[in-house]
Amino acid sequence: MRPLRIGIACYPTYGGSGVLATELGLALAARGHEIHLFSYARPARLAGFVHGVEFHNVSVSSYPLFQYPPYDLALSSVMRQVMVDRELDVLHVHYAVPHAICAYVAREMIPDCRTRIVTTLHGTDATILGRDPSYREVIRFGLEKSDAVVSVSHWLEQQTREVFDYAGDIRVISNFVDQLRFRPRRDTDVRRDLGGDEYTLVVHMSNFRPLKRAPDTVEVFRHLDPSLRARLVLAGDGPDAQIVRDGACRAGLGERVRFLGEIENVESIMAASDVALFPSESESFGLAALEAMACGLPVVASRVGGLPEVVVDGESGFLTPVGDTRAMAAALTRLLRDPELRRRMGEAGMRRASERFSLPSILEQHEALYAELLGELPGQAAFRERAAPHDEDRPADAHP
Repeated sequence: MRPLRIGIACYPTYGGSGVLATELGLALAARGHEIHLFSYARPARLAGFVHGVEFHNVSVSSYPLFQYPPYDLALSSVMRQVMVDRELDVLHVHYAVPHAICAYVAREMIPDCRTRIVTTLHGTDATILGRDPSYREVIRFGLEKSDAVVSVSHWLEQQTREVFDYAGDIRVISNFVDQLRFRPRRDTDVRRDLGGDEYTLVVHMSNFRPLKRAPDTVEVFRHLDPSLRARLVLAGDGPDAQIVRDGACRAGLGERVRFLGEIENVESIMAASDVALFPSESESFGLAALEAMACGLPVVASRVGGLPEVVVDGESGFLTPVGDTRAMAAALTRLLRDPELRRRMGEAGMRRASERFSLPSILEQHEALYAELLGELPGQAAFRERAAPHDEDRPADAHP
C-alpha cells in the first residue's frame, strides 16, 4: 500500500496500551509510513530519534482556575493542528478515554476533514470506566463516532458489547510481539547479575496497579519450599510497589526477591529468566505474558479475561483461578522441579507467539484496516457500514 500519514494517541506509561501503541508506530514507520505520536510525555518505548516518527508533546495550562487541567482540550488542539498541517490519513487512538472523544473533536474543527478515526480498546476503558455512569455514555459516543473500533481480544469484544450495549462492528486485532527483540538468548552477564547462577529466576513485569495483583507474587513465593532455590525478579513500578516490598520483608524472603524498578531493556530481563508469573485480576489480553512466551518462558497466570487466548493451559503454561496463590505455587513448583517441562512449555509458547501473534502478521491486519477505511481495497465497503460479525466468523479457537 502507499505510505500513509498516521497519528497515534496513547498513554506514555509502561502499561500494555502504551507499549502496543508505541511499538505499532515504530513498526509502521519502519514500513515507510509517516507517524505522529501524541501524549503528555514521551512514551516509555520511544527512546531517542526514530526516522519517520515525530512525537507531539501535549502540554496543559496551569491556569489556577482549573482544579483539574483540561488535558482533553489541549490534546484535541494539538491533534487538530497536526491534522491540518500534515493532512493525516488516519488518527489511531488507543484507549477510549479521552482519546476517542479528542479525535472526534479535533476532526469536527476542520471543515470537510477526511481523516479516518480508529479507536483501539485495551481493557479498563470498557471493563472499569465503561461501568461508571460518569463515563459510560461518553465512551459509547466515542465508539459510535469512530470509523473503526478495534479490540485486542475476543473476550474484550464481548465485554464491550455487553457494557455499552454496542451493536456496531468491532474488529479483533490481537496485540503482537516483536520476536527480533523478544527471543530466547542467554545474556550471561544479566543472568549472573540477577542471581541466575544460584537461583531459578521467576520474573513478574507490570505497572504494579491493583489489577495486576503484584502482592500475590510474594504470597506465591511464601508458599514455595525454600529448597527449590527460586528467586522472584520484579520489574516495573506503580501504586502497589511499596506494598510488595513491605510484604516481602514481612515474609522474610530476603535474597529470594529482587526489585529492579522501571527499566527500558525489559527483553534482556525476560530472556534471562526461567518462568514468568502474572497473577492479574483482569487482563484484556496479556502482553507481558506474550513477551515472556516469545522469550521461551513458560507462564503461570490467572485464568481471566483474554489471557486464555494467549496462554494455552497445560501447553505453554498453567492458568489458575484469580487469587488462588496456593494453586499458583503448586503450578510454579511443577515447573521449578522439572527443567524438561519448562523446556517443552517454553518451546510451545515460542511457537504460539510466532504462529498467532507475530509482528508482521498483526501489522498487515492494521494496514489492511487502514486501506479499507480509505477505500483503497477494491470491492470493499467502508468498515463502519458493515454489519456486526456473526458468531460463526470467530476463529475456532477463540475463547468467549
